[in-house]
Amino acid sequence: MADWVLHVDMDQFIAAVELLRRPELAGLPVIVGGRGDPAERAVVSTASYEARAYGIGSGMPLKIAARKAPEDAVFLPVDREAYESASQDVMAALRTLPGVVLEVVGWDECFLGLSTADPEQAAAEAQAAVFEATGLRCSVGIGDNRVRAKIATGFGKPGGVFRLTAENWFEVMGEKPTRDLWGVGSRVSRRLASHGVDTVRQLADADQATLVAEFGPRMGVWYRELGEGIGPVLVDPTPWVARSHSRETTYQQNLVTTEQVEAAIRVLAGSAFDDCAAEGRPVARVHLKVRYAPFETRTSGRTLPAPTERRDEVIDAALALGAALDHDREVRLLGVRAEMTMPDDGDPIERTPVRGRI
Repeated sequence: MADWVLHVDMDQFIAAVELLRRPELAGLPVIVGGRGDPAERAVVSTASYEARAYGIGSGMPLKIAARKAPEDAVFLPVDREAYESASQDVMAALRTLPGVVLEVVGWDECFLGLSTADPEQAAAEAQAAVFEATGLRCSVGIGDNRVRAKIATGFGKPGGVFRLTAENWFEVMGEKPTRDLWGVGSRVSRRLASHGVDTVRQLADADQATLVAEFGPRMGVWYRELGEGIGPVLVDPTPWVARSHSRETTYQQNLVTTEQVEAAIRVLAGSAFDDCAAEGRPVARVHLKVRYAPFETRTSGRTLPAPTERRDEVIDAALALGAALDHDREVRLLGVRAEMTMPDDGDPIERTPVRGRI
């Protein structure tokens, strides 16, 4: 028997949920986003595999997706309640597996911790349990830690199983670009490239002092270890505790006056505060996101003098951030995020799961 980490990732989750409700759309390019109207300002939440073949992907403006899509493409509105319900059914099915510790990290993914002599069999049982309970399919990555399990899933998609461990890490990942590592984005990969580090193998062999100088003592060491596939093994079943609540709106018509922007910030900040108040937790920091026309995004934030449970103080903090915006530019998107204090029994470590991502 050995300890294993399995990463379960649902295949085209949102699109798959929609196809269960609309089986007649099977085989068609399906794009889910906004209110399902490609003429409106909104982004793609997910695209079916058939739609992805045309270069359509999550985060793409619906108008661009419409230009790329074939004539038989189907655009559908986002239905959060349906996806949340399906996610709950998936996790409930996985919890029935014997000897499994489950950690939810998003609507469509989780980690399983278990001891077994046959992790592939365990992965197959997980897939069968999910399909029997929901009719949805998933891919499973098997690893000797969370990092390798997460990356392995990508090699198993769609609907497959892949094992990635210390034994085959460099064989599989050595010549891959650093961008393929979980936790390395485009900016970090560019900074690594400036030091001659382009591949996973080069990152594993990189001078740690150089990485520490570039990224700091914590992240420099972490990136170096990531190149070797080193990562945490623990699967934590502790219920996820939200660190913040946010509200964001893309406006169908640009906001052009200071009064319009202030009114919008008041609404967003008030809604974000209400979400925090529903949890009974004070707000400690406020963030403001703005996207100017045509598509430049900036963010700012400020820590409050003291954590507050007063709605007006949170709104005032957001308005103060808004006062620093460029009021000569039109605004197409605003977002306010209210960051809460953590409860005494909250998880102090950084887990950064994605909740309700669409």
